[in-house]
Amino acid sequence: MSMAGRFLGGAQDRLLPAAIPFRFFVTAAVFHLLAWMVLLLAADEVAGFRGGTGPVLAAIHLLTLGTLAMTAIGAGLQLFPVVTRRALTRNWPGHFSYALMLPGVALLSWGMALHQTTAMQLGAGLTCCGLLVFVALTANNLRRASSIPVVAAHGWLALATLFVAALLGVLMIWGIELNILSNRSGLAITHLTLASYGFMGSLILGLSLVLIPMFVLSRSLPPNPGWAQLGLTALALLVFSISFVSEFPGLIWLALIAGFGGTGFYLWQMAKILRSSMRKRLGLPFVLMRASWGFLILTLLLVTAYLAGLAIPNAVSLIGFVLLAGWLLTFLCGVLQRIMPFLASMHAAGKSGLPPLLSDLTAEGPLMLHAVCHFSAVTLCGIGIVADQSLLIRIGSALGVVGAAGFATFAIIVALKVRQGPRTS
Repeated sequence: MSMAGRFLGGAQDRLLPAAIPFRFFVTAAVFHLLAWMVLLLAADEVAGFRGGTGPVLAAIHLLTLGTLAMTAIGAGLQLFPVVTRRALTRNWPGHFSYALMLPGVALLSWGMALHQTTAMQLGAGLTCCGLLVFVALTANNLRRASSIPVVAAHGWLALATLFVAALLGVLMIWGIELNILSNRSGLAITHLTLASYGFMGSLILGLSLVLIPMFVLSRSLPPNPGWAQLGLTALALLVFSISFVSEFPGLIWLALIAGFGGTGFYLWQMAKILRSSMRKRLGLPFVLMRASWGFLILTLLLVTAYLAGLAIPNAVSLIGFVLLAGWLLTFLCGVLQRIMPFLASMHAAGKSGLPPLLSDLTAEGPLMLHAVCHFSAVTLCGIGIVADQSLLIRIGSALGVVGAAGFATFAIIVALKVRQGPRTS
């Protein structure tokens, strides 16, 4: 049986009001644009960035919290009920989470850019409360899920790592004034690892097991490789975190081996899905998703080379950039190009009238502009970081701004078409 047929039956009854997920998606697109803008202004500081407040840290959190986390919350609130066949019992917590996240991320990023500790503390508090609402909603949904245990387990790992990453973030912000952190760099790396590979990575790895087969019309996967992927990922995250917090770097090699193993199982499953696909023309979204898998491998190779002592100029900044802008942002932009029209069509199909075709909901021109500019931006900024050339980073960031504007145009067009309702003739 196809994955689409297995999980989409009765999905109309588990749809949230369109305003909830689309509000998160459009806001994520706006923060995506702002992140590239701030990076453009801070181009001189990017290559040598090693932590500390300022515009680069603000750009990082506009991307991680404003774009990636907003996307994850919007998608998670809607997609987990669809694939677990357990509808959310109340809608107001989704609105409440957004009402906390929006000012929280804006205030936190503003405080980071201008070195304002009070603004950072208040923004971090609001953001963490918004994330906790999402954690509570998703945990309540996952505990009632029985049909997809391997995907639910990935969800539990994502929530656990998000909770710890948020605690570490708050601790570091309060530690600026209290000056109580003796291993701040280790905590910062652990925070980034748990937020990116842990929270976002676990969501991607878990939901890919159902989303990618649905998108390409492939049959269901056997569960064992998914469990192996999960176990190795969890082991990698645990050992990596212990190695940095305890300042015992020898453990990191075990974490890397486990990370490569989990990635290998994931990519093997994705390749198997694509080989059995009934849909051969997968379009631009899968160009981005396939490229993101290459960036995922590249991040692990860069970490390995750095730990092995190879002389890679500005390696720390390069690894962080490829991780966030290469792997995570590229994948989420690709998957949003499918999720947003897909959800819009489902909402329209639940109303009177004719539902729009997916092609009618997709603005191809802005998406093509985004793809060209995004890949150019990642390439030029990556080269600029290695070469320590601010001009290349500035040009790449400017292209990132143009591409993000194209993606925001696509997101706004889809959201407006959802509000207009279906065709009546």
